[in-house]
Amino acid sequence: MSKPLKQIHLAAHFPGVNNTTVWSDPEAGSHIEFSSFAHFARTAERARFDFLFLAEGLRLREQGGQIYDLDVVGRPDTFTVLSALAAVTEHLGLTGTINSTFNEPYEVARQFAALDHLSGGRAAWNVVTSWDAFTGENFRRGGFLPQEERYSRAKEFLATANELFDSWRGDEILADQESGVFLGDAKAGAFTHRGRHFDIEGRFDVPRSPQGRPVIFQAGDSEEGREFAAQAADAIFSRYAARAEGQEFYQDVKGRLARHGRTPDQLLILPAATFVLGDTDADAQEAARVVRRQQVSGATAIKHLEFVWNRDLSAYDPDGPLPDIDPDPGEHTVSRGRAQVRMYRDPLATAREWRELAAARGWSIRDLVIETGNRQSFVGSPGTVARTIDDFVQSDAADGFILVPHITPGGLDAFADKVVPLLQERGVYRTEYEGTTLRDHLGLAHPDADARDRLAAS
Repeated sequence: MSKPLKQIHLAAHFPGVNNTTVWSDPEAGSHIEFSSFAHFARTAERARFDFLFLAEGLRLREQGGQIYDLDVVGRPDTFTVLSALAAVTEHLGLTGTINSTFNEPYEVARQFAALDHLSGGRAAWNVVTSWDAFTGENFRRGGFLPQEERYSRAKEFLATANELFDSWRGDEILADQESGVFLGDAKAGAFTHRGRHFDIEGRFDVPRSPQGRPVIFQAGDSEEGREFAAQAADAIFSRYAARAEGQEFYQDVKGRLARHGRTPDQLLILPAATFVLGDTDADAQEAARVVRRQQVSGATAIKHLEFVWNRDLSAYDPDGPLPDIDPDPGEHTVSRGRAQVRMYRDPLATAREWRELAAARGWSIRDLVIETGNRQSFVGSPGTVARTIDDFVQSDAADGFILVPHITPGGLDAFADKVVPLLQERGVYRTEYEGTTLRDHLGLAHPDADARDRLAAS
């Protein structure tokens, strides 16, 4: 008996805190003006995507003590943007990355509960920690938590926020005009939390929202991150957009759910994925080559090499050979606030490997950075891309993808117009939204579904 077809989940990431975006392209627009966010969100909703996702950077990255302006610099506040988008969309989920290291549970819970009300049940929270003291310098408690403590705080942060969400059952507001009784429970919103990281007591002032709690996302790939996702998240972002690696990650994370009393359908695996489309596969491959060279300018290539060399390499020609000097393995880094720095645990070994590779292939510095960097996940004609995405999902390499276009805000348009209809024809993607909340879109149960059903029946 053949396995039933899985339905594909698609979402859109508005980029702007990494070098995926080619902001210098003539088709690129603002990353600050609301019109860009609105265009992007409306395209995602037209394509029946599950949600829009905003990443967040809490400090501008630096290189050699100066702002790293080769990527897009800065972004409006996440809650402000998502709240504004709630007014120009009807179905699209609204997902924001909010840090658990430098915020407080009451404040964050209040903001997400409000967003869920404003959007009619479309809010989601990507729970992250901050790994570097550099970012923490912007905050009163700058960098005080060692890395191993940050997941401990994140777990208690989320648990505390859930206590606040749950301090309202959802049936307390009577608003009976005849009797003059507005609130049916004088204890509504009361909470007390005594814990290692948080010791708070009071009243939560936002009544139960349409989803009860926001959908919870998690993006960590470490052992702690995977376990945190298996225990508490509704979906996990993955960086594994290749099939074999994706299947391994999928099996590992889904395999952890049982020991937390959960089933595989209660956690979605959604890798980030880039794409380049063309009329033919050959056209798309050529377009992808051009995009990669747009993304990695000569200046970007030099800066990227400095992540590993930990030295000022501005005197080197990006179209010339790699430096003959060795990296400085010292603790001080010239690249501050960049997660990529952590990727190169042994810079001397990385330098040796790259020199051998460049010598064997005849690569310049820029060639090396282009060829060893992240490739586009899906490259081809619309038919090829639709077929590949479907194959990945049906073979349990993912439950869907969070698409990251290289042009903002119009880079999603071609995918919506040319790939989505093909997925619909294959019977693996919705033609209309079937519910009103993000939990409906993702096939997730309401956290208090039994109580809601009892209320409806009474």
